[in-house]
Amino acid sequence: MTSHMRLVLHLLLLFIFAVQEVRLVCVEVASDTEAIIGRVMKLTCSYCMKREEISAETKVDWFFTGEDKRKVLIYQYDREPQEPKDVEMYWKGRLTWNGSKDLQDVSISILNVTLKDSGTYECEVSRFFEFDSFKHSTTKKTTINLKVKMKASEDTTALYSEIMMYVLLVFLTFWLLMEMIYCYRKISKSEEQTQDTATDYLAIPSENKENPGPAVME
Repeated sequence: MTSHMRLVLHLLLLFIFAVQEVRLVCVEVASDTEAIIGRVMKLTCSYCMKREEISAETKVDWFFTGEDKRKVLIYQYDREPQEPKDVEMYWKGRLTWNGSKDLQDVSISILNVTLKDSGTYECEVSRFFEFDSFKHSTTKKTTINLKVKMKASEDTTALYSEIMMYVLLVFLTFWLLMEMIYCYRKISKSEEQTQDTATDYLAIPSENKENPGPAVME
């Protein structure tokens, strides 16, 4: 029984560790391009670091281009998330930071979406690396063409994907449970066989153990 519990604990620890490792992986996901009036809309922008041990200073600028074709700075991250000093009154208090602490996700959200929010959003991420005396910088731009609608359209693909995700999660959980039961039965059977062997050996009279039988004369 002790061996069984030890094996179960090892399997659970391995499963938990695997889940945590998956969560740490940075994945660059495309942003949604459809917003609904009156709701909150997240504009997704990510820039994954290739090596976690490398540190860099990060600066983020968010721009918007509407029907008038003017490109304006609406939000930025420069050591901390903030509104530009000369931001237009229309955007004041309507944008919030929705990024991660490690600045691999630099997304923002629009509060109380309106029809005027339709347009092109550009996320410009600049990273500044410093290795001893060597300095290097990189820039990545992500463009999001946002359309604002009165109500959400049906997305059967997203619904199907969500259902399949839950089905897969249930299947993996069931599979792990079956593996644990199988290991438990296998170890229990092995321990029972060992105990039976020891019991049979103890049941043999001591004289028979010392003298298994007369020698056969040829």
